[in-house]
Amino acid sequence: MHFKKSILLSFLAIAISSGLLISCGSDNHDSAKGEDGQLWTCGMHPEVILDEPGQCPKCGMNLVPLKIQETEAEQPEHTEAKKSDGERKIKYWQAPMNPSEIYDKPGKSAMGMDLIPVYEDQVSSGSAVRIDPVTVQNMGVRTANVEKTDFNRSIRTIGKIDYNEEKIFIVSSKISGWIEKLYVNYTGKPVRRGQPLLEIYSPDLVTTQQEYLLALQNKKLIGETQFASIREGAESLLNSTRQRLLYWDIPESAIKELEESGEVRKTLKLESPANGVVIHKNAIEGLHIKEGMSLYQIADLSTIWVYVSIYDNEVPWVRVGQSATMELSYSPEKVLEGKVDYIYPYLDERARDVKVRLEFPNPGLDLKPGMFANVWIKTPSIEDAIVVPSEAVIRSGQRNLVFVTRGNGRFEPREVRIGEESDNGKVRILSGLLENEEVVISAQFMLDSESRLQVAIQKMLQEKAGGGMKAQEKNNHESHVH
Repeated sequence: MHFKKSILLSFLAIAISSGLLISCGSDNHDSAKGEDGQLWTCGMHPEVILDEPGQCPKCGMNLVPLKIQETEAEQPEHTEAKKSDGERKIKYWQAPMNPSEIYDKPGKSAMGMDLIPVYEDQVSSGSAVRIDPVTVQNMGVRTANVEKTDFNRSIRTIGKIDYNEEKIFIVSSKISGWIEKLYVNYTGKPVRRGQPLLEIYSPDLVTTQQEYLLALQNKKLIGETQFASIREGAESLLNSTRQRLLYWDIPESAIKELEESGEVRKTLKLESPANGVVIHKNAIEGLHIKEGMSLYQIADLSTIWVYVSIYDNEVPWVRVGQSATMELSYSPEKVLEGKVDYIYPYLDERARDVKVRLEFPNPGLDLKPGMFANVWIKTPSIEDAIVVPSEAVIRSGQRNLVFVTRGNGRFEPREVRIGEESDNGKVRILSGLLENEEVVISAQFMLDSESRLQVAIQKMLQEKAGGGMKAQEKNNHESHVH
């Protein structure tokens, strides 16, 4: 009898000591502090708080150091959440493995684990987030100031170099005949204005030369006659014959040579109409040609066109006359200056882009049609624009969000309207931010998750509170009826 009694007393002593130990850790933190003030808790049972390291009495896991919460003096904004007797007021109970699983009373979670208390001073108002400064540092949170500055933007695209269509010339025959001799006999040869291209033989051309010489002699013979009508007729015949030669593109030099020599030439020369490069050649020595046949195409490469494509949302930022720069892949140290020459008034349905034509000078003929180049189109500067780093904005598709720092580990989510992005990673803010505010530029996705979680928890609490109010009103109504 005495033996059984001693065993029972020993068991009760162990149980009481264990219960006191757990209750002291969970209900009175200050009394459980060790000499150095460090407390220890269980990762699976946060309600277990001890003043020395060891194993959790519930699951046997090793205890971890507990981070001490800020005191009431350090959190003046949360003093109204404390009870008058100094104890912290519990807002709700939360499952340790599922933060969105909350209850209004202590108990077990859906996984069978003990619920942990969440105090009112731990819950931020609205969707704002409050995180321990040490945790903020460990998360790698970086911030940047909201700036007001002149916003510059350049549109970067790829351009294809092509001929200037306004400076392409075609040399064609206006009379039938045969090519007797070629002076420009290959494609790609540079030519100068007035340079002979070929000699052409035509029976009509020989006949017209003879008529011109006869008209010229006739004018000399009757030039001193007293009859004005005769003089005018001779002059008209000479001019009409000369004009016929000019219409056939016979150069003035050849006509002058015909007048001085008085001899009909079998062939006459066709000259280049401009400086440039032969880009197409149909002329072959001995070839019979007909009226209107194209013999040469000559392109003036002193200026070239560059075709680029831009997206439809970039079209409002491009204007005719804006400056543009171009860089060639084989010569990155050389930057060329040009301008926007024309914006095509239609959209490519397949690529969903708009074609823009740029014009660049080509003094050294370094720009060759068919090349590709990197092109930047400079848009007008926007003065006093509010800008932030582009990585500060969380884009969800429906809205754009940034987190504004409020000090002491507090972060406020702010919905903003964004505009254009610059080349240096800045985005223009149309509304939602003020100058010199501080925004988060890293780890904001974790802050966004925490903010959404808090909003969800508050909605759940409101729904539960609303359900309790309705149930209480229903009971009061039923009791009043009875």
